Amino acid sequence: MSTTLRINEALIIANRAFAPYQCVAWAPQEGNGELNLSVIDRHSTRLLGRTRLSRSNYSDPATLASLLDQTRRALCAEGVQLQPWSMQA
Repeated sequence: MSTTLRINEALIIANRAFAPYQCVAWAPQEGNGELNLSVIDRHSTRLLGRTRLSRSNYSDPATLASLLDQTRRALCAEGVQLQPWSMQA
């Protein structure tokens, strides 16, 4: 992946990165290009993790992959079991 990602593409990638859990995303109303991600269980009863991405972070495939990997490692260190994932998937 060498092209710039659009927000919808970044959201699809992030959702896959945190399977089998749900990744909920929203942008603040002030419209600064930031994207907030929360990983929750499938029953929406437990917040597992949260991260905030700037437009430059989620639009660059390499940066997005690195940040998602960091977040995945942090969740795994807390005992969250995620499915295998790679940016090429």
